[in-house]
Amino acid sequence: MSLFGIAASLGLLIYLSYRGHSILTLAPLLAILAAVFSGGPPLGTYTQIFMSGLGGFLVVYFPIFLFGAVFGKLMEDSGSAAAIAQAAARFLGPKRAIYSVVLACAVLTYGGVSLFVVAFAVYPIARQLFKESGTADRFIPAAIALGSFTFTMTAMPGSPAIQNAIPMPYFDTTLYAAPGLGMIASVIMLGFGMAWLQVRSRKHDTSVAELTSNPQPTDLSNGAASGRTLHWAIGFLPIIVVLLGNALMVYVVLPLANTDYLASPTYGATTVASVSGIWAILVALAAACLVIILLQAKRLKSLKQSLSDGAQNALLPIASTASLVGFGTVIASLSGFDTVRLALLDLFPENPLISLSLAVNALAGITGSASGGMSIALNTLGATYLELGQQHGIDPALLHRVTSIATGGLDALPHNGAVVTLLSICGLTHRHAYFDIFVVAVLCPLIALVAVLVLGSTFGSF
Repeated sequence: MSLFGIAASLGLLIYLSYRGHSILTLAPLLAILAAVFSGGPPLGTYTQIFMSGLGGFLVVYFPIFLFGAVFGKLMEDSGSAAAIAQAAARFLGPKRAIYSVVLACAVLTYGGVSLFVVAFAVYPIARQLFKESGTADRFIPAAIALGSFTFTMTAMPGSPAIQNAIPMPYFDTTLYAAPGLGMIASVIMLGFGMAWLQVRSRKHDTSVAELTSNPQPTDLSNGAASGRTLHWAIGFLPIIVVLLGNALMVYVVLPLANTDYLASPTYGATTVASVSGIWAILVALAAACLVIILLQAKRLKSLKQSLSDGAQNALLPIASTASLVGFGTVIASLSGFDTVRLALLDLFPENPLISLSLAVNALAGITGSASGGMSIALNTLGATYLELGQQHGIDPALLHRVTSIATGGLDALPHNGAVVTLLSICGLTHRHAYFDIFVVAVLCPLIALVAVLVLGSTFGSF
């Protein structure tokens, strides 16, 4: 009955979230349902297990969501995001609309801007570029997804994306884990994705383009000065600050800092290796926000409003993800999950990398969330895979990179919140545009994952 309860609750989570129901209500209710089938107490399950898992995720990752959302809002309101998108379009030319959109999204997301902000900022420019180049509107969501949901989210070394940050405390790694393998995976995702979109777009001209439901592009200014009047170099500066600030913290500042106090119970009896990655992201994002405020204060209609809106923007994403983590914590506590856990570990006992990638991908697909699925997998199996990795001589950096890349495959199934939001922004339906999203955001990352597994198993981490 426990296995049935787990399967039923997961199936309902996928179906009902696809139908538009809120994760905030679904996750606790379905977690309790699974517990009841296993003979567990409903109230005890909710307050002692579900909320414990939810709270643990908030304690560790809320600062990253908060600083990232504020940074993204400042980038949007100052016109920096729009300026970067327009710079990419000018650099590549209007005839290379798909390349321009992918490049703009990649630069923004690799610099730490939320993919939701990226979609809103890039869509109006993408619509105009696609119109000028005669490319069908149906490929706009896939182009944005390729630049935002794939290699910059999971594979590029140094990416401040939450999907690249979550494995750090579990494996004592940094955002730059296995940089060579990350770059190879990035090239594969980008190369295959671009090839697919180019081939597909040549078969569709504007005569068969699906018109979006948005007759006019969204106003890029958003109450601030237009991104068209902002010099591209100023727009890029905060992105550079994020990347350089993160690297300096990881490789220069923290190694030289006195962090012996972390061993004290007052500070959690931890080590600098466990927190350095998160600290580095926070400092880098804070520095970038400060740069925007100092250099572009006049472009912000209201600094107070931008900061407030950015903080508000952090709440729903982290609450939804933390609820999924709470759901996963309950599932992991049930007797039926032991059967699932042992089955995953037994699939490839001599190669925990493959087993780890399957577990992360499956949970990301089930929950429709890359960060949520990864957190569930690492909360329940992270210590086990770290121990297995040590037994097989696998570098924790390789475990980090495989985990991060694996979470970016099946997460982009139709019920994924980012996919639904992207299609809504573009005014298209799953029927019109999801097939190409599936290829670039699901199949291409899976191909890259296989390549990393083969290379990592053969040559180790690099």
